[in-house]
Amino acid sequence: MLPLEGLIVVAVEQAVAAPFCSSRLADAGAHVIKVERPEGDFARGYDAAAKGQSSYFVWLNRGKNSVVVDLATREGRAAMEELIAGADVLLQNLKPGSMDKLGFSLERLRKDYPALICCTISGYGDDGPYADRKAYDLLIQAESGLASITGGPEGPSRVGISVVDIATGATAHASILEALIARGRTGKGADIRISMFDVMADWMAVPLLNSEAGNPPKRMALAHPSIAPYGVFQSKDGKGILISIQSEREWKKLCAEVLDQPDLPNDPRLANMVARVTNRTVTDTIVADSFATMDRVDLLKRLADADIAFAEVNTMADLATHPHLRRIEVDTPKGKISYAAPAAIFVGESRHYGAVPAIGEHREIPRTPRAQAKQP
Repeated sequence: MLPLEGLIVVAVEQAVAAPFCSSRLADAGAHVIKVERPEGDFARGYDAAAKGQSSYFVWLNRGKNSVVVDLATREGRAAMEELIAGADVLLQNLKPGSMDKLGFSLERLRKDYPALICCTISGYGDDGPYADRKAYDLLIQAESGLASITGGPEGPSRVGISVVDIATGATAHASILEALIARGRTGKGADIRISMFDVMADWMAVPLLNSEAGNPPKRMALAHPSIAPYGVFQSKDGKGILISIQSEREWKKLCAEVLDQPDLPNDPRLANMVARVTNRTVTDTIVADSFATMDRVDLLKRLADADIAFAEVNTMADLATHPHLRRIEVDTPKGKISYAAPAAIFVGESRHYGAVPAIGEHREIPRTPRAQAKQP
């Protein structure tokens, strides 16, 4: 039996953040009812990479039931009320105020359904000067300062995945699980509000504190501001190898066993971490010149034998054939799709991942009774 079997989650969701959260709840056995507008979640049209289907939608909507509800109609609102009445969790990331205008204010829902756990995802929260702003992943990357510390010296850059949405969905997931534990003890539901900006501001705590201390982070691409050598160097055959030297012991091993220059640590310019960072150009030039004399296979063997931390700078093509990549296979309306497996491994348990639904595939409103919360 999966840990969340018997729980009903009603997800009035679209795009990435909320679907990320609800997909993880579905993986754990929750019965997730995805409420879609008649035209469907607009993430269904983001791309056509997965056998003509959106890669985002296929990734984030496995194991859910899709129910089309037109909330602009009286019948649709009545159906929505019926869904909520049987739910343990209501998750939604509509535009702020949308649910209130439709008659589903959180204040009313908490009163009518005191055991219900409500989780609302927004861009900037319920109040404050930006509360009414539209918010998407890249906008929050920029607004939170994340883009300012990402990229190289030439300018800010976006993180190459929807990191704000994913971080927000993961935060919502953890918060809902916390609320479920609390409800099991008290019988009471919860009202959880999560904003994308707050999530990313939290993640930005270290660069923020450093900036306020007078040491604002610099964009250094794949280098490190306070460690050297820590960066990408090219092998003789042009493969980028990222190394990380964290201690003087590792620096000595790198010099002796990889660079064949055991006396380098005696150079005052390279004698300790502070010196190497101060003289980063000298440090990196020495490492780069040495790496350029070795082909990839030889270089990787030397680094591994010396127990130096390293990684290859891989492409998506490299990831597709990576020996450590675990995959799952899910059914979709257009056939089976294989992609990366969820990270958590529950030892001794096997997980089955449900199918990705077609829009409105589940036409009947489920009548499954909600899980019973423990009474105080």
